[in-house]
Amino acid sequence: MAEFVLPKNSRIQPGKTWPKPQGATRLKEYRVYRYDPDSGENPRLDTYFIDLDDCGPMVLDGLLWIKNKVDPTLTLRRSCREGICGSCSMNIGGANTLACTKGMDDFAGHISVYPLPHMPVIKDLVPDLTTFYDQHRSIEPWLKTTTPTPEKEWLQSRDDRAKLDGLYECILCACCSTSCPSYWWNGEKYLGPAVLLQAYRWLIDSRDEATEERLDNLEDPFKLYRCHTIMNCAKVCPKGLNPAKAIAEIKQMMVTREFA
Repeated sequence: MAEFVLPKNSRIQPGKTWPKPQGATRLKEYRVYRYDPDSGENPRLDTYFIDLDDCGPMVLDGLLWIKNKVDPTLTLRRSCREGICGSCSMNIGGANTLACTKGMDDFAGHISVYPLPHMPVIKDLVPDLTTFYDQHRSIEPWLKTTTPTPEKEWLQSRDDRAKLDGLYECILCACCSTSCPSYWWNGEKYLGPAVLLQAYRWLIDSRDEATEERLDNLEDPFKLYRCHTIMNCAKVCPKGLNPAKAIAEIKQMMVTREFA
């Protein structure tokens, strides 16, 4: 994907260029989005230089190096090695991805880092995901049953279990939803690729007994049907999942039950 270039009339202003680390022989230039809504100032791009001989290889390593050794005011979200994968999602070099899995070697020149696009910004690289999580909660992402709970566990065949592959791996990083133009323009109503993939995960779970209720919840002109199969979601997913395919499967389920 092409490097994101600021338009001439952009409200994002050139920011501070921080000094290069003394004695460093191998450098990597970072251009990082900085914005504090409470300050009343416009967003800006600050320029930093990373000492590659004193830093790990991933983009996240560079951001943490900046925060720890250059500018402690830089704000970002990450929960690596804490069991909450997906927290460091951001727009890097023009594409949504995880900072912890994106290598600095992927960029021949400088690295531009922005928060996830088309989301309210809390500060710097931290987007406000309140609506995203509320939408995820709305599809009730847990097993719903009416039969008595078994003594040990809900049994599932190998074939039925295999149907969940490519769905359960979603880490809710929001890379797919924030790369979707339909979600940009209808984010308050359209559930978006990540949430709909999660909805399908429960719709096809053989142990779940609320299929009709779940489909009723999705039967809405905006919740489901704003998807236009642009496929940005599948392109940027760091787990290699295909939310667009899951959305198409839900639409097929809607048609099937209508004519059943």
